[in-house]
Amino acid sequence: MDTVHSDFVDPDRSEPVLLTRPSGGVPPVVEQTRSLRLAAAALAAGSGPVAIDTERASGYRYSQRAYLLQLRREGTGTVLIDPIALAGELGPLITALSDVEWILHAASQDLPCLSELGMRPKLLFDTELAGRLAGYERVSLGALAEKLLSYRLEKGHGAADWSRRPLPREWLVYAALDVELLVELRAALYEDLERQGKLDWAFQEFEAVRTAPPPGPRAEPWRRTSGIHRLRGPRQLAIVRALWRTRDELARRKDIAPGRVLPDSAIVRAAQQNPSTREELVALPIFSGKQQRRRAPQWFDALKTARELPEDQLPETSPANEGPPPTSRWHDRDPTAAARLNAVRNVLSGIAEANTLPVENLLLPDIVRRLCWQPPDERGPEQVAEVLRERGARQWQIELTAAEIAAALRASGE
Repeated sequence: MDTVHSDFVDPDRSEPVLLTRPSGGVPPVVEQTRSLRLAAAALAAGSGPVAIDTERASGYRYSQRAYLLQLRREGTGTVLIDPIALAGELGPLITALSDVEWILHAASQDLPCLSELGMRPKLLFDTELAGRLAGYERVSLGALAEKLLSYRLEKGHGAADWSRRPLPREWLVYAALDVELLVELRAALYEDLERQGKLDWAFQEFEAVRTAPPPGPRAEPWRRTSGIHRLRGPRQLAIVRALWRTRDELARRKDIAPGRVLPDSAIVRAAQQNPSTREELVALPIFSGKQQRRRAPQWFDALKTARELPEDQLPETSPANEGPPPTSRWHDRDPTAAARLNAVRNVLSGIAEANTLPVENLLLPDIVRRLCWQPPDERGPEQVAEVLRERGARQWQIELTAAEIAAALRASGE
């Protein structure tokens, strides 16, 4: 047995114990095919679920690929794997974990990059989501480990450039500690959820996360440019769109985070100033730097293209909205819908409080908005349940909410 934390819940412990190193030390990083086969065999020989985490380089790279995998299983200990050195060829590991429950913290953040490597769980336990359903206000890994296990994890290098090679030893210590407590944390949360009668709810939620399709592309991702709210008029928006697209292509090609190619603030400043010559462009802050001067022809071509667009090709000043309008406008646009929303929100708040749940985990706010903006013609529990099911609500959520939502919709009138 590799776990040395046998006294996880100690009622006599007055202060949490600070963990500064993994039990058993930091293992060597698996970088070769032969080492991968040995590590996979060791994991397959372990027992119980496997804890998994990944490290990405989101603030440095365009891609969301995994640059390090951390795994831990009872009887095996911790394994660190470099998928880059292995060219993403992880066949032995995939086979070893094919029928094992995976434990992840905030699984939706890690599953996409794991899927990119061909790694997909058949059974999932998400400790962050479990913490939310159990009613804990703070659900970070550190907060839950301290609350439930009386251990404190040192904050470290989560936002570091994990594409760097070789990885510094202190980073590897941090990475190994990310899976050090997950198996025990899963056990504590399982017990807590079972005691509260929420275990079935949790596994429905985990399965929804496990089987969720990848999100589709945003219709107009350039509209998320920070500071765009300060701009006025479609021509300025066209400049933002053109510069954003040029930046995105450069970032994708070089695998650099877009903000490191050109920050949002520079895009917004260019849209505000609308320089008419390349010289005026490179006189602006950030564009005057050496790197941006080299790219000035590309930036100016994008500006020029946006400036010459015909009126009918300019973007709308307000983004296209397939769903309901912002709720702040409901009272003016449809007072009856606003009343429905208020009534349903009150009902859901009461249910969430009675069950010690965050209301957003009881039912997604988007489902609530769409239901209240365009309710079914027949507003009985069966009709409401059907709408909730079509929108992706889980069975436990429907059972808790459908009847009371239906009553609130009827009481709020037409």
